[in-house]
Amino acid sequence: MILPFTEPFKIKMVENIYKSTREQRESWIKEASYNLFNLKSEQVFIDLLTDSGTGAMSDKQWSSMMVGDESYAGASSYYKLKDAINDITGFNYYLPTHQGRAAENVLFSVLVKEGDLVPGNSHFDTTKGHIEFRKAQAVDCTIDIAYDITAWHPFKGNVDITKLENVLKNNPADKISCIIVTITNNTGGGQPVSMENLREVGKLSKRYGVKFIIDSARFAENAYFIKTREEGYAEKDIREIVREMFSYADGMTMSSKKDAIVNMGGFIGFRDEELFRQASTFNIIYEGFITYGGMSGRDMNALAQGLYEGTEFDYLESRINQVACLGKKLKDYGIPILEPFGGHAIFIDAKKFLQEIPKEEFPAQTLAIELYIEGGLRGVEIGALMADRDPETRENRYPELEMVRLAIPRRVYTNNHMDYVAAVAGNVFERRNNIKRGVSIKWEAPLMRHFTVKLERK
Repeated sequence: MILPFTEPFKIKMVENIYKSTREQRESWIKEASYNLFNLKSEQVFIDLLTDSGTGAMSDKQWSSMMVGDESYAGASSYYKLKDAINDITGFNYYLPTHQGRAAENVLFSVLVKEGDLVPGNSHFDTTKGHIEFRKAQAVDCTIDIAYDITAWHPFKGNVDITKLENVLKNNPADKISCIIVTITNNTGGGQPVSMENLREVGKLSKRYGVKFIIDSARFAENAYFIKTREEGYAEKDIREIVREMFSYADGMTMSSKKDAIVNMGGFIGFRDEELFRQASTFNIIYEGFITYGGMSGRDMNALAQGLYEGTEFDYLESRINQVACLGKKLKDYGIPILEPFGGHAIFIDAKKFLQEIPKEEFPAQTLAIELYIEGGLRGVEIGALMADRDPETRENRYPELEMVRLAIPRRVYTNNHMDYVAAVAGNVFERRNNIKRGVSIKWEAPLMRHFTVKLERK
Protein backbone atom coordinates (compact mmCIF):
# COMPACT_ATOMS: atom_id res chain seq x y z
CA MET A 1 0.00 0.00 0.00
CA ILE A 2 1.26 3.48 -0.92
CA LEU A 3 1.35 5.64 2.18
CA PRO A 4 -0.84 8.76 2.00
CA PHE A 5 0.68 12.21 1.85
CA THR A 6 1.07 14.00 5.18
CA GLU A 7 2.54 17.28 6.41
CA PRO A 8 6.20 17.15 7.56
CA PHE A 9 5.41 18.91 10.85
CA LYS A 10 3.15 18.67 13.89
CA ILE A 11 1.11 21.43 15.53
CA LYS A 12 2.41 22.85 18.82
CA MET A 13 0.09 25.83 19.40
CA VAL A 14 -3.37 26.82 18.15
CA GLU A 15 -5.30 30.08 17.77
CA ASN A 16 -9.09 30.22 18.05
CA ILE A 17 -11.05 31.80 15.20
CA TYR A 18 -14.59 33.14 15.37
CA LYS A 19 -17.32 31.82 13.05
CA SER A 20 -19.73 34.74 12.50
CA THR A 21 -23.27 34.83 11.11
CA ARG A 22 -24.27 35.95 7.63
CA GLU A 23 -26.11 38.94 9.12
CA GLN A 24 -22.93 40.04 10.93
CA ARG A 25 -20.85 39.69 7.80
CA GLU A 26 -23.30 41.66 5.67
CA SER A 27 -23.15 44.49 8.22
CA TRP A 28 -19.36 44.36 8.59
CA ILE A 29 -18.59 44.41 4.85
CA LYS A 30 -20.95 47.36 4.36
CA GLU A 31 -19.22 49.25 7.20
CA ALA A 32 -15.91 48.41 5.49
CA SER A 33 -17.15 50.12 2.28
CA TYR A 34 -17.04 46.73 0.54
CA ASN A 35 -13.24 46.70 0.77
CA LEU A 36 -11.98 43.49 2.36
CA PHE A 37 -8.76 45.22 3.46
CA ASN A 38 -10.89 47.32 5.82
CA LEU A 39 -12.25 44.32 7.75
CA LYS A 40 -10.96 43.62 11.23
CA SER A 41 -9.15 40.30 11.53
CA GLU A 42 -11.65 38.97 14.08
CA GLN A 43 -14.40 39.50 11.49
CA VAL A 44 -12.74 36.95 9.19
CA PHE A 45 -13.07 33.17 9.62
CA ILE A 46 -10.63 31.88 6.97
CA ASP A 47 -8.16 34.56 5.90
CA LEU A 48 -6.72 33.99 2.44
CA LEU A 49 -6.15 37.68 1.71
CA THR A 50 -2.42 37.07 1.41
CA ASP A 51 0.34 34.61 2.16
CA SER A 52 2.62 37.53 3.02
CA GLY A 53 3.70 37.59 6.67
CA THR A 54 0.85 35.27 7.65
CA GLY A 55 2.76 31.99 7.94
CA ALA A 56 3.44 30.03 11.11
CA MET A 57 7.06 30.18 12.24
CA SER A 58 8.79 27.05 13.50
CA ASP A 59 10.15 26.29 16.95
CA LYS A 60 13.66 26.88 15.61
CA GLN A 61 12.68 30.27 14.25
CA TRP A 62 11.13 31.30 17.56
CA SER A 63 14.14 30.10 19.51
CA SER A 64 16.53 31.96 17.18
CA MET A 65 14.64 35.17 17.98
CA MET A 66 15.61 34.83 21.63
CA VAL A 67 19.30 35.28 20.78
CA GLY A 68 18.85 38.19 18.39
CA ASP A 69 21.50 40.90 18.63
CA GLU A 70 19.86 44.34 18.79
CA SER A 71 23.04 46.37 18.37
CA TYR A 72 22.48 49.42 16.15
CA ALA A 73 25.55 48.71 14.03
CA GLY A 74 27.38 45.48 13.26
CA ALA A 75 24.95 43.12 15.02
CA SER A 76 25.79 39.41 14.86
CA SER A 77 22.26 38.86 13.50
CA TYR A 78 23.17 40.91 10.42
CA TYR A 79 26.14 38.64 9.73
CA LYS A 80 24.12 35.51 10.36
CA LEU A 81 21.61 36.65 7.75
CA LYS A 82 24.42 37.70 5.39
CA ASP A 83 25.86 34.17 5.53
CA ALA A 84 22.45 32.58 4.90
CA ILE A 85 21.72 34.86 1.92
CA ASN A 86 25.13 34.21 0.39
CA ASP A 87 24.84 30.46 0.97
CA ILE A 88 21.39 30.17 -0.60
CA THR A 89 21.38 32.84 -3.32
CA GLY A 90 25.07 33.41 -4.08
CA PHE A 91 24.83 37.20 -3.71
CA ASN A 92 27.83 38.66 -1.86
CA TYR A 93 26.23 41.96 -0.83
CA TYR A 94 22.88 42.63 0.75
CA LEU A 95 20.83 45.30 2.48
CA PRO A 96 18.14 44.37 5.00
CA THR A 97 14.77 46.12 4.65
CA HIS A 98 11.56 45.83 6.61
CA GLN A 99 9.71 44.17 3.70
CA GLY A 100 9.68 43.68 -0.07
CA ARG A 101 8.15 46.99 -1.11
CA ALA A 102 10.82 48.75 0.95
CA ALA A 103 13.45 46.80 -0.98
CA GLU A 104 11.86 48.02 -4.22
CA ASN A 105 11.79 51.60 -2.97
CA VAL A 106 15.48 51.58 -2.07
CA LEU A 107 16.65 49.85 -5.26
CA PHE A 108 14.43 51.84 -7.61
CA SER A 109 15.67 55.06 -6.02
CA VAL A 110 18.98 54.18 -7.66
CA LEU A 111 17.82 52.55 -10.88
CA VAL A 112 14.53 54.12 -12.01
CA LYS A 113 14.10 57.69 -13.23
CA GLU A 114 11.36 59.64 -15.00
CA GLY A 115 10.67 58.45 -18.55
CA ASP A 116 12.31 55.05 -18.08
CA LEU A 117 10.94 51.71 -19.22
CA VAL A 118 11.01 48.67 -16.93
CA PRO A 119 10.19 45.48 -18.85
CA GLY A 120 9.25 42.26 -17.06
CA ASN A 121 6.58 39.63 -16.51
CA SER A 122 3.34 41.11 -15.13
CA HIS A 123 4.77 43.42 -12.47
CA PHE A 124 2.94 43.09 -9.15
CA ASP A 125 1.00 46.01 -7.67
CA THR A 126 3.71 47.46 -5.42
CA THR A 127 6.37 47.01 -8.12
CA LYS A 128 4.27 48.84 -10.68
CA GLY A 129 3.36 51.44 -8.07
CA HIS A 130 7.00 52.23 -7.32
CA ILE A 131 7.76 52.44 -11.04
CA GLU A 132 4.82 54.70 -11.89
CA PHE A 133 5.41 56.86 -8.80
CA ARG A 134 8.73 57.73 -10.42
CA LYS A 135 6.93 58.56 -13.70
CA ALA A 136 8.41 55.53 -15.42
CA GLN A 137 6.54 52.78 -17.29
CA ALA A 138 6.24 49.08 -16.50
CA VAL A 139 6.19 47.06 -19.74
CA ASP A 140 4.57 43.62 -19.56
CA CYS A 141 6.42 41.02 -21.65
CA THR A 142 4.70 37.88 -20.34
CA ILE A 143 4.08 35.03 -22.78
CA ASP A 144 0.62 35.16 -24.40
CA ILE A 145 -0.51 31.73 -23.20
CA ALA A 146 -0.45 33.05 -19.64
CA TYR A 147 -3.78 34.74 -20.36
CA ASP A 148 -5.52 31.50 -21.34
CA ILE A 149 -6.58 30.18 -17.95
CA THR A 150 -7.40 26.65 -19.14
CA ALA A 151 -4.32 26.07 -21.31
CA TRP A 152 -1.73 23.85 -19.64
CA HIS A 153 1.78 25.24 -19.80
CA PRO A 154 4.35 24.29 -17.14
CA PHE A 155 5.83 27.80 -16.95
CA LYS A 156 3.13 30.38 -17.60
CA GLY A 157 5.18 32.97 -15.73
CA ASN A 158 7.80 33.06 -18.49
CA VAL A 159 8.95 36.23 -20.21
CA ASP A 160 8.35 36.32 -23.97
CA ILE A 161 11.93 36.69 -25.15
CA THR A 162 10.88 38.25 -28.46
CA LYS A 163 8.75 40.88 -26.73
CA LEU A 164 11.58 41.65 -24.32
CA GLU A 165 14.19 41.99 -27.05
CA ASN A 166 11.90 44.31 -29.01
CA VAL A 167 11.76 46.62 -25.98
CA LEU A 168 15.54 46.48 -25.55
CA LYS A 169 16.52 47.04 -29.17
CA ASN A 170 13.89 49.68 -29.99
CA ASN A 171 14.69 52.00 -27.07
CA PRO A 172 17.89 53.73 -25.95
CA ALA A 173 19.81 51.70 -23.38
CA ASP A 174 19.79 54.61 -20.93
CA LYS A 175 15.97 54.53 -20.94
CA ILE A 176 15.80 50.91 -19.73
CA SER A 177 16.17 50.99 -15.96
CA CYS A 178 16.38 47.24 -15.54
CA ILE A 179 14.58 44.02 -16.39
CA ILE A 180 12.44 42.64 -13.55
CA VAL A 181 11.32 39.01 -13.51
CA THR A 182 8.98 37.98 -10.71
CA ILE A 183 9.28 34.38 -9.50
CA THR A 184 6.72 33.04 -9.23
CA ASN A 185 4.59 35.43 -11.30
CA ASN A 186 1.99 36.51 -8.73
CA THR A 187 -0.15 38.76 -10.93
CA GLY A 188 -0.19 36.04 -13.57
CA GLY A 189 -1.57 33.48 -11.14
CA GLY A 190 1.43 32.36 -9.09
CA GLN A 191 2.91 30.77 -12.20
CA PRO A 192 6.58 29.72 -12.30
CA VAL A 193 9.37 30.84 -14.60
CA SER A 194 11.59 28.16 -16.14
CA MET A 195 15.34 27.99 -15.72
CA GLU A 196 15.72 28.15 -19.49
CA ASN A 197 13.74 31.39 -19.53
CA LEU A 198 15.82 32.94 -16.73
CA ARG A 199 18.94 31.94 -18.62
CA GLU A 200 17.71 33.61 -21.83
CA VAL A 201 16.72 36.79 -19.99
CA GLY A 202 20.19 36.84 -18.45
CA LYS A 203 21.81 36.57 -21.88
CA LEU A 204 19.70 39.44 -23.23
CA SER A 205 20.48 41.63 -20.24
CA LYS A 206 24.20 41.20 -20.81
CA ARG A 207 23.92 41.71 -24.57
CA TYR A 208 22.11 45.02 -24.14
CA GLY A 209 23.92 46.12 -20.98
CA VAL A 210 20.78 46.25 -18.82
CA LYS A 211 20.63 45.06 -15.23
CA PHE A 212 18.53 41.97 -14.54
CA ILE A 213 16.72 41.97 -11.18
CA ILE A 214 14.68 39.07 -9.82
CA ASP A 215 11.66 39.83 -7.64
CA SER A 216 12.17 36.81 -5.41
CA ALA A 217 9.31 36.64 -2.90
CA ARG A 218 8.44 33.07 -3.91
CA PHE A 219 11.75 31.92 -5.32
CA ALA A 220 11.68 28.60 -3.43
CA GLU A 221 8.27 27.68 -4.83
CA ASN A 222 9.62 28.54 -8.28
CA ALA A 223 12.59 26.22 -7.70
CA TYR A 224 10.18 23.43 -6.70
CA PHE A 225 8.35 23.77 -10.02
CA ILE A 226 11.64 23.72 -11.92
CA LYS A 227 12.62 20.53 -10.10
CA THR A 228 9.28 18.83 -10.76
CA ARG A 229 8.53 20.16 -14.27
CA GLU A 230 11.72 21.08 -16.14
CA GLU A 231 13.86 18.50 -17.88
CA GLY A 232 17.24 17.95 -16.29
CA TYR A 233 16.38 19.15 -12.79
CA ALA A 234 14.53 16.24 -11.17
CA GLU A 235 17.65 14.99 -9.39
CA LYS A 236 18.93 18.39 -8.33
CA ASP A 237 18.58 19.76 -4.82
CA ILE A 238 16.28 22.77 -4.30
CA ARG A 239 19.13 24.97 -3.09
CA GLU A 240 21.28 23.95 -6.05
CA ILE A 241 18.44 25.06 -8.35
CA VAL A 242 18.07 28.32 -6.41
CA ARG A 243 21.75 29.14 -6.79
CA GLU A 244 21.53 28.61 -10.55
CA MET A 245 18.39 30.76 -10.86
CA PHE A 246 20.08 33.70 -9.20
CA SER A 247 23.37 33.19 -11.07
CA TYR A 248 21.79 34.75 -14.17
CA ALA A 249 20.76 37.97 -12.38
CA ASP A 250 22.55 41.10 -11.21
CA GLY A 251 20.41 41.49 -8.11
CA MET A 252 17.25 40.56 -6.29
CA THR A 253 14.54 42.05 -4.13
CA MET A 254 12.98 39.87 -1.48
CA SER A 255 9.81 40.03 0.54
CA SER A 256 10.86 37.54 3.18
CA LYS A 257 7.27 37.36 4.44
CA LYS A 258 6.59 34.69 1.82
CA ASP A 259 9.16 31.96 1.21
CA ALA A 260 11.29 32.77 4.27
CA ILE A 261 8.16 32.26 6.43
CA VAL A 262 8.56 35.31 8.68
CA ASN A 263 6.01 37.90 9.74
CA MET A 264 8.15 40.88 8.73
CA GLY A 265 11.34 41.39 6.77
CA GLY A 266 12.99 41.73 3.39
CA PHE A 267 16.29 42.43 1.70
CA ILE A 268 18.08 43.37 -1.51
CA GLY A 269 20.80 41.12 -2.89
CA PHE A 270 23.60 42.57 -5.05
CA ARG A 271 26.37 41.14 -7.17
CA ASP A 272 27.92 44.55 -7.86
CA GLU A 273 29.58 46.39 -4.97
CA GLU A 274 29.06 49.83 -6.54
CA LEU A 275 25.29 49.32 -6.86
CA PHE A 276 25.30 48.14 -3.24
CA ARG A 277 27.09 51.34 -2.18
CA GLN A 278 24.66 53.58 -4.09
CA ALA A 279 21.64 51.79 -2.62
CA SER A 280 23.12 51.96 0.88
CA THR A 281 22.55 55.73 0.97
CA PHE A 282 18.84 55.30 0.27
CA ASN A 283 18.63 52.40 2.71
CA ILE A 284 19.91 54.70 5.47
CA ILE A 285 17.42 57.41 4.46
CA TYR A 286 14.35 55.19 4.20
CA GLU A 287 15.02 52.13 6.36
CA GLY A 288 17.86 52.48 8.84
CA PHE A 289 21.55 51.79 9.10
CA ILE A 290 22.85 49.25 6.60
CA THR A 291 23.29 46.49 9.21
CA TYR A 292 19.67 46.51 10.36
CA GLY A 293 17.68 48.36 7.67
CA GLY A 294 14.32 48.48 9.40
CA MET A 295 14.63 45.04 10.98
CA SER A 296 15.32 44.00 14.55
CA GLY A 297 18.10 41.53 15.25
CA ARG A 298 15.59 38.89 16.35
CA ASP A 299 13.74 39.24 13.05
CA MET A 300 16.97 38.84 11.07
CA ASN A 301 17.70 35.64 13.00
CA ALA A 302 14.23 34.25 12.26
CA LEU A 303 14.64 35.18 8.60
CA ALA A 304 18.00 33.44 8.31
CA GLN A 305 16.50 30.24 9.75
CA GLY A 306 13.41 30.61 7.57
CA LEU A 307 15.47 30.78 4.38
CA TYR A 308 16.78 27.30 5.13
CA GLU A 309 13.39 25.88 6.14
CA GLY A 310 11.70 27.44 3.11
CA THR A 311 14.10 25.70 0.73
CA GLU A 312 13.54 22.19 2.09
CA PHE A 313 11.90 19.92 -0.49
CA ASP A 314 9.58 18.14 1.96
CA TYR A 315 8.20 21.44 3.22
CA LEU A 316 7.70 22.77 -0.31
CA GLU A 317 5.96 19.59 -1.41
CA SER A 318 3.58 19.82 1.53
CA ARG A 319 2.86 23.49 0.90
CA ILE A 320 2.27 23.20 -2.84
CA ASN A 321 0.22 20.02 -2.45
CA GLN A 322 -2.16 21.86 -0.10
CA VAL A 323 -2.66 24.57 -2.71
CA ALA A 324 -3.32 21.88 -5.33
CA CYS A 325 -5.75 20.15 -2.95
CA LEU A 326 -7.87 23.30 -2.83
CA GLY A 327 -7.64 23.71 -6.59
CA LYS A 328 -8.89 20.18 -7.23
CA LYS A 329 -11.83 20.65 -4.86
CA LEU A 330 -12.84 23.89 -6.59
CA LYS A 331 -12.63 22.16 -9.96
CA ASP A 332 -14.90 19.40 -8.67
CA TYR A 333 -17.52 22.10 -8.00
CA GLY A 334 -17.14 23.28 -11.61
CA ILE A 335 -15.60 26.59 -10.59
CA PRO A 336 -13.45 28.22 -13.32
CA ILE A 337 -9.91 28.58 -12.03
CA LEU A 338 -6.49 29.29 -13.48
CA GLU A 339 -4.52 26.18 -14.42
CA PRO A 340 -2.07 24.78 -13.73
CA PHE A 341 -2.39 25.65 -10.06
CA GLY A 342 0.09 28.19 -8.73
CA GLY A 343 2.49 27.66 -5.87
CA HIS A 344 0.93 29.91 -3.25
CA ALA A 345 -2.68 30.49 -4.26
CA ILE A 346 -5.65 29.46 -6.33
CA PHE A 347 -6.99 32.09 -8.72
CA ILE A 348 -10.70 32.07 -9.59
CA ASP A 349 -11.70 33.47 -12.98
CA ALA A 350 -14.29 36.09 -12.03
CA LYS A 351 -15.24 36.86 -15.64
CA LYS A 352 -16.44 33.30 -16.16
CA PHE A 353 -17.82 32.95 -12.63
CA LEU A 354 -19.97 36.13 -12.78
CA GLN A 355 -20.69 36.49 -16.47
CA GLU A 356 -23.49 39.04 -16.02
CA ILE A 357 -21.34 41.58 -14.15
CA PRO A 358 -19.81 44.11 -16.59
CA LYS A 359 -16.13 44.93 -16.27
CA GLU A 360 -17.02 48.47 -15.16
CA GLU A 361 -18.62 46.98 -12.04
CA PHE A 362 -15.49 45.04 -11.01
CA PRO A 363 -16.58 41.37 -11.15
CA ALA A 364 -13.57 40.07 -9.19
CA GLN A 365 -14.18 42.46 -6.31
CA THR A 366 -17.89 41.56 -6.42
CA LEU A 367 -17.02 37.87 -6.18
CA ALA A 368 -14.60 38.47 -3.30
CA ILE A 369 -17.39 40.25 -1.41
CA GLU A 370 -19.81 37.38 -2.01
CA LEU A 371 -17.28 34.81 -0.76
CA TYR A 372 -16.92 36.79 2.44
CA ILE A 373 -20.68 37.14 2.97
CA GLU A 374 -21.19 33.44 2.29
CA GLY A 375 -18.69 32.05 4.76
CA GLY A 376 -16.35 34.64 6.28
CA LEU A 377 -13.73 33.83 3.65
CA ARG A 378 -11.40 36.72 2.77
CA GLY A 379 -9.60 36.61 -0.56
CA VAL A 380 -8.29 39.47 -2.69
CA GLU A 381 -9.16 40.95 -6.06
CA ILE A 382 -6.47 40.69 -8.74
CA GLY A 383 -8.21 42.59 -11.50
CA ALA A 384 -9.32 46.04 -12.60
CA LEU A 385 -9.27 47.57 -9.12
CA MET A 386 -5.68 46.47 -8.59
CA ALA A 387 -4.74 47.41 -12.16
CA ASP A 388 -5.53 51.03 -11.21
CA ARG A 389 -5.88 53.87 -13.68
CA ASP A 390 -3.64 54.75 -16.59
CA PRO A 391 -1.27 57.42 -15.19
CA GLU A 392 -1.75 59.63 -18.27
CA THR A 393 -5.40 59.22 -19.32
CA ARG A 394 -6.69 58.41 -15.79
CA GLU A 395 -9.00 55.84 -17.37
CA ASN A 396 -9.52 52.49 -15.67
CA ARG A 397 -7.22 49.74 -16.91
CA TYR A 398 -8.93 46.41 -17.56
CA PRO A 399 -6.43 43.54 -17.50
CA GLU A 400 -6.80 40.33 -19.47
CA LEU A 401 -7.28 38.37 -16.27
CA GLU A 402 -9.94 39.36 -13.73
CA MET A 403 -9.38 37.07 -10.78
CA VAL A 404 -9.95 36.46 -7.09
CA ARG A 405 -6.83 35.13 -5.41
CA LEU A 406 -7.12 32.73 -2.50
CA ALA A 407 -3.61 32.88 -1.02
CA ILE A 408 -2.84 30.14 1.49
CA PRO A 409 -0.66 31.05 4.49
CA ARG A 410 2.23 28.67 5.16
CA ARG A 411 1.77 25.99 7.86
CA VAL A 412 -1.42 27.66 9.18
CA TYR A 413 -4.55 25.90 7.90
CA THR A 414 -5.42 22.20 7.65
CA ASN A 415 -7.02 20.46 4.70
CA ASN A 416 -10.32 20.59 6.61
CA HIS A 417 -10.10 24.35 6.23
CA MET A 418 -9.56 23.85 2.50
CA ASP A 419 -12.73 21.73 2.37
CA TYR A 420 -14.59 24.62 4.00
CA VAL A 421 -13.15 27.16 1.55
CA ALA A 422 -14.18 25.03 -1.41
CA ALA A 423 -17.71 24.59 -0.05
CA VAL A 424 -18.07 28.36 0.44
CA ALA A 425 -17.03 28.99 -3.15
CA GLY A 426 -19.29 26.17 -4.32
CA ASN A 427 -22.31 27.72 -2.61
CA VAL A 428 -21.65 31.09 -4.25
CA PHE A 429 -21.20 29.34 -7.60
CA GLU A 430 -24.61 27.70 -7.23
CA ARG A 431 -26.29 31.08 -6.81
CA ARG A 432 -24.08 32.97 -9.28
CA ASN A 433 -26.96 33.72 -11.66
CA ASN A 434 -28.72 35.66 -8.90
CA ILE A 435 -25.79 38.07 -8.57
CA LYS A 436 -26.81 40.76 -11.05
CA ARG A 437 -24.92 43.88 -10.01
CA GLY A 438 -21.39 44.71 -8.98
CA VAL A 439 -19.82 47.68 -7.21
CA SER A 440 -18.76 51.22 -8.06
CA ILE A 441 -16.03 53.45 -6.66
CA LYS A 442 -17.07 56.05 -4.09
CA TRP A 443 -13.53 57.21 -3.24
CA GLU A 444 -10.05 56.17 -4.34
CA ALA A 445 -6.43 57.09 -3.75
CA PRO A 446 -4.41 58.30 -6.76
CA LEU A 447 -2.04 55.31 -6.61
CA MET A 448 -2.46 51.67 -5.51
CA ARG A 449 -6.10 52.43 -4.81
CA HIS A 450 -7.23 48.89 -4.07
CA PHE A 451 -5.77 48.95 -0.56
CA THR A 452 -7.94 51.84 0.66
CA VAL A 453 -10.71 52.23 -1.94
CA LYS A 454 -14.29 52.83 -0.77
CA LEU A 455 -16.99 51.10 -2.78
CA GLU A 456 -20.76 50.94 -2.90
CA ARG A 457 -23.21 48.38 -4.23
CA LYS A 458 -24.72 49.12 -7.62
